[in-house]
Amino acid sequence: MAVLPIRIMGDPVLHAPASPVGEITDDIRSLVADMFETMDAAPGVGLAAPQVGVGLRIFTYSYEDDEGAPWRGVVINPELWIRPLEPGYPDPDEESEGCLSFPGERFPLRRSDAALLTGVDLDGEPVRIEVTGWRARILQHEFDHLDGVLYIDRLDEEDSRVVAKIARKRKWGKPGAAWMPGVDDIEA
Repeated sequence: MAVLPIRIMGDPVLHAPASPVGEITDDIRSLVADMFETMDAAPGVGLAAPQVGVGLRIFTYSYEDDEGAPWRGVVINPELWIRPLEPGYPDPDEESEGCLSFPGERFPLRRSDAALLTGVDLDGEPVRIEVTGWRARILQHEFDHLDGVLYIDRLDEEDSRVVAKIARKRKWGKPGAAWMPGVDDIEA
């Protein structure tokens, strides 16, 4: 297994819809193993294939709840359904999220509190995940990546200006920008 470079927000693969996986091959299994290693090294709670430069509809996730219960897996060709959003502004203390493709920053973003996701696992077996809270947020965030949407694309106007300023300062708006989890430091 190998840690893969994470694509930064200017890389074109992050802004294009990913293609469905036709067949689960050894190459797909190897990619998923590398994605788990990369996600863990970052560290992150999810990683979509486009974030490592592969335009396929695959994401991994890993989260430990307050009681320490693990929740970890991979979903291939997912479909997502969410409960309508509650009106209002996001709570910066409770609804902020970050992204490995815009590392070192967190911004408040309103997400649905409930999600249902279906797809298949590495064995081609059906996956059905029905969750609430942070787990629902993780699924929505990773699913967005498969449609070419970054969480920073969903921010309000004020936070979008901050994102643009950070991206200019760090020179992240260019194609090919990447960082290696566990190797590269993120400039503050």
